[in-house]
Amino acid sequence: MTTFRKIALATVAVLAAALAALAWTFSASDLVPDATDYGPLPAAHPPAGMSLSALPTGRIESKAGFAFRGGSMSEERDFAMTAVLVRHPRGDLMFDTGMSAHLDEHLSSVPWLMRKLSVRHLDKPAAAVLKDNGYDPKQLAGIVPTHAHWDHVGGIADLPGIPVWLNAVEQHFIAEGGFPTELARRVQPFPVRSYAFDDKPYLGFPKSLDLWGDGSIVLVPAPGHTPGSILAFVTLPSGARYVLLGDLVWQTDGITRPAERPWLSRSMVDEDADAVRRAITHVAALHRRFPDLVLLPAHDARAMGKLPVFPEQAR
Repeated sequence: MTTFRKIALATVAVLAAALAALAWTFSASDLVPDATDYGPLPAAHPPAGMSLSALPTGRIESKAGFAFRGGSMSEERDFAMTAVLVRHPRGDLMFDTGMSAHLDEHLSSVPWLMRKLSVRHLDKPAAAVLKDNGYDPKQLAGIVPTHAHWDHVGGIADLPGIPVWLNAVEQHFIAEGGFPTELARRVQPFPVRSYAFDDKPYLGFPKSLDLWGDGSIVLVPAPGHTPGSILAFVTLPSGARYVLLGDLVWQTDGITRPAERPWLSRSMVDEDADAVRRAITHVAALHRRFPDLVLLPAHDARAMGKLPVFPEQAR
């Protein structure tokens, strides 16, 4: 056998092994929910005027296999780009912003491979949805991003002057996070309302922030996807409870299986995969304990599609 042929065969063998290893990272490998008992659901006293509505801004066509390990590459999934409006007598808040009217400009903040592996559809920016339904965005008490990636903060550009609520960790990530937070820097300046978590546990999370003091909207730190990522627990007057998961998982399957993103997806978007894993198993345990807790991953079109679209409201 010639030296050239030996090198060629060795190269093919290495490539085959690498492809096999990559394929394995997409295979099913379900996590085990945390076995800790986090106690009863905390008391909440949401006021009668409180409500929740979806603000769909667009979607991305992709595959289940990119969202969670064990997902099929033949199964089409729509990845929602949906903001959530929570109206409260003490102040209305928009959680995440979805896609902006400036989407074409903002796409430079999306990893090249992610752009190539998906198809984007812009519907109507959240600011336009509000205005078209007689709601002046200046009524908003703030925008609360679950984290500072492009698809969660891009709509800030359409909502000038609205305070953006950020914890110190995510503010630092915006300033120092490099490419993942490039768009968050580009849409500046915007008014920032800093918040800090109290040393008060909430469903097993060591710290929390009860935004309006009535238990209706509670933020908890969930670092991993970004250093300052949060989850938001929302309780409505009807007793319905929601958890806004941001990008802890991209599809509800990530909690119900539970399963993390495949390596390729994790490598593009997660700052600390181990921390993400821990948070997934934590929320999976909560959902098994409280199956009526409505899971709202920011990009799960099926989950978001069950919410009333503004001006309709869940109460």
